[in-house]
Amino acid sequence: MDRAESQRRVTIVDVARHAGVSTTAASKVLRNAYGASPAMREKVQRAIEELGYRPYAAARGLRGQTYTIGVMLPDIRNPFFPDILDGLTDTLRDTDYHVLLGPSCDNEKDEGKLTDAMVDRGMDGLVLIAPVMSHSRLERLAATIPTVVVGRHSRSEHYDTVTDDDTVGAALVVDHLADLGHRRIAHIEHHETDPARLAEMPNAVRADGYRKAMHARGLEADIVSTSYTQEGGYLGTQQILARAQRPTAIFAGADIVAMGVLTALSEAGLTVPEDVSLAGYDNTSFAALGPISLTSVDQAGHHIGTDAARLLLERIADRNRPASQVKLSPKLVPRRTTAPPRA
Repeated sequence: MDRAESQRRVTIVDVARHAGVSTTAASKVLRNAYGASPAMREKVQRAIEELGYRPYAAARGLRGQTYTIGVMLPDIRNPFFPDILDGLTDTLRDTDYHVLLGPSCDNEKDEGKLTDAMVDRGMDGLVLIAPVMSHSRLERLAATIPTVVVGRHSRSEHYDTVTDDDTVGAALVVDHLADLGHRRIAHIEHHETDPARLAEMPNAVRADGYRKAMHARGLEADIVSTSYTQEGGYLGTQQILARAQRPTAIFAGADIVAMGVLTALSEAGLTVPEDVSLAGYDNTSFAALGPISLTSVDQAGHHIGTDAARLLLERIADRNRPASQVKLSPKLVPRRTTAPPRA
């Protein structure tokens, strides 16, 4: 093979010629279609391996499918999202589908650009993790491409959803801390002002669950609004510590927020849980680290990813099936960062 040939992309015609079969026969093997004998399949597969043939995704897309699924993440630094991705990839491992990731930077403009790019590239379906885009845009997008929305408490005839019961999860934290004897329990939430997102986003539902649980216990809610980031936890804790009366416990809305809380408390010369108890949400690998041992709410990230992949495959196979809403039940995992307050 000369230099020009070696640089040329191997085609199905090359595979068929190398295997000594017709192009139609080679295509049947690639499509796993009826009519290809075991001997023919073996010859074609051997030719594919020897030539290093890869199907051209764009050409497959012209025939209807690219076997790619786009996953939109709001923040690639959040240690909870890999749990969801593990569930997705585990479910898709024995299929022809591949996952392509895209960070949205948690704002509507970037989400729009990213999802448009995924649609333009012929992806077969989308998994959107906690999207902040408007409900009308979600509806239009799902009418264009099979879509599963993760984390957002919304309903639609066009897309499926997988959520954690964030109201219950927040109550688990409040009840745990109150049962330990805490009465001043602060919560660091992700700042939100949009009315639609206040009703649907997991952070807003979680904060509302905290308020309701505190009220049920006869306790006064104390909320600091920053962001679901490590910096947000750090800044929120600084605001809390600047108050005249310090809370005896902090409920961080996510484990990544708890990272910042730990840093701020340490800088202030305070220890956990001796001075301040701390609970997170997500039960990430960070929470389970021995030196950290963070009390956290487990919302089954792997299970969320598994359900999202399953629903998307079902939606791809049948665009007209009724939409599904899956809500998972969280559980509290107590660890060493929570204890009774000092007398």
